[in-house]
Order: sequence, then C-alpha cells, then structure tokens
Amino acid sequence: MKQRIFGKTGRSVSEIGLGTWQLGTKWGDPFNKEEAFKILETAEAAGITFIDTADVYNGGKSEETIGEYVAAHPGKFYITTKCGRRLNPHTADMYTPEAIAGFIDDSLRRMKLEKLDLILLHCPPTSVFARDDIFGELEKQKTLGKIADYGVSVEKVSEGIQAMEYGIAAMEVIFNMFRLKPLDELFPLAAKNRVGVIARVPLASGILTGRYTLDTVFGPQDHRSYNREGAAFDKGETFSGVPYELGLDAAEELKKVFGTDQLAPVAIRWVLMHPAVSVVIPGASRTSQVMDNVKAAELPLLTDAQMQAVQHIYDQYLRSIIHPQW
Repeated sequence: MKQRIFGKTGRSVSEIGLGTWQLGTKWGDPFNKEEAFKILETAEAAGITFIDTADVYNGGKSEETIGEYVAAHPGKFYITTKCGRRLNPHTADMYTPEAIAGFIDDSLRRMKLEKLDLILLHCPPTSVFARDDIFGELEKQKTLGKIADYGVSVEKVSEGIQAMEYGIAAMEVIFNMFRLKPLDELFPLAAKNRVGVIARVPLASGILTGRYTLDTVFGPQDHRSYNREGAAFDKGETFSGVPYELGLDAAEELKKVFGTDQLAPVAIRWVLMHPAVSVVIPGASRTSQVMDNVKAAELPLLTDAQMQAVQHIYDQYLRSIIHPQW
C-alpha cells in the first residue's frame, strides 16, 4: 500500500483508507460487531492505516468498535471522526462551542482515547463554515490537547473554500467519476494551503461498482431507497446526487472505456490519479469488499485517453446536473 502525506499534519497515511458508515452492516441492517472486527483486521492486514468514522455511524457503535480494536492494536491507524449530525434539529443555531466540546469528549470516551487525531465538522449548514466561534472552539480544543487537528466535511465546493480561511488541516469532500467539480477550484486551493483531502463516496453509493441494474432492490431502511430526492439529508450523499437511471447509463459507458464490468477498482484508481487527494475512503460492509477496494492500489496508472474519456462522459451525462448544485 502506497503512502501519502496528509497535508499540513505531516502524517503519512495509506492512500486507500476505510470508511465506516456501514462498518459491519449493510445500510439499514442491524450492526454486527464480529463482522466489524473482521473488516478492521482485513484492513490492517491489507496495509490500510487511515480510518474514517463519525459519532452517528451505527448510533456510536462504529466509534466504540474502532476504539476497542485500536486498544488491542495500538499505533496502527490514523483515525478521523466527525461531529455535529447528532444535533436535533440539525440547524445552524444548534452549533455552539459547548456542543462541539461535548461531541469531542463523547468521541474520546467512546473510543477510549486521550487525543483525537482529527475531528471534522460533519456537513453542517452552510452558514456554520463562516462561524468564528465554532472554529475558535476547535482551536481551543487543540490547545487543550484533546485533538491533534481539525477540519470539515462538506457537501459543496463553496463550503470547503470558506473553511480554508480558518486554517483547517483537512477536508472531506465527495469526489468520484460522477463528481468532478472539486477539480476546478477546490483542489488547487487545498494544495496551495497544504490542506489534506479525504475523497469520500468514491463509488457513488455503489453505482460505480458496475453491479447495479434497474432491477436492483435496496432495503427500505437503506438511504439509497429513501433519500434519492434528499428526504432525510443532502441528496448528494445518495448516488452522489445523480438520478439512478442516469447513473446506470453513465456507468455502462465507463465499462466500455475500461473494458470491464468490475468498475470499483478502476473508480478508486481514478480518484488516486489526482495528486491533491491524500486518501480515498471506500466503505465496506464485509471483508471481501475491503479486498476489492485495495485492488485499486495494484492497478497501473490510467492513460491520458482513459482520463479524457471519463471527463467526456461526465460532460455529456452529468455536468449540467452536478456542477450547479454542489
């Protein structure tokens, strides 16, 4: 597994990490701690050193399980967690310095850590990205020694640009073959400011695996069933905001470009072709998916023609929908 320097943190992390939204479970299914441990073991054996989690994943069980695993395997992982989505209602007014301090203490307790490697604001309302009091509290928590660094997870490119005015160490942004807008302005600014970039949703909620069809059925508690139009949270989190049928058409075109029905490794390799990206974090609900994801590290560099073909497919199918929204 190749390593990349994680922005101004100076830390070296595996270029492929592990996202844990669905750690040990499919979206909407009961949490399986045994499977979660197997996934973490497989990730470690594969050379993954970067884990991304959040306090809301599996109702806190993802953090608790990661903490238990890390306690038995100290020094193996760089752990990023996120906070804010527990606020109810999830509005800008609910974001207070006291709430942020409480979230940090709660994550420390759940993972049984003395210091968090990195904490990110978890896609808050846009106005929060211009709040001096919130970023001031994060800086205070760093001074207190409870966090090593802080940053943001964003829905929109404009939010990431705003947050960089506060000297953040890292940002998490949706970036995949269906989401090219970060290339225009966000990534050049991140590189200039030495901000680590975590590329999330690299497989567009699975549609970029190439396995889905019009007949694919998702469970009723799976966000791919109920959030396609943003009923629960930003619709960009589900299939990267791409209408499902259109996404299937674009995926079929990508299969022709790369001569394979197994798009997942290619899609992750494509993300890694961009030097501004520090780490890409595909998720896994079972161990076989971890191994499928890390295969991307073994693929040769994509050719200029292949990269141009991805750009063309995006321009033809998706740009008019995606670029104006995020």
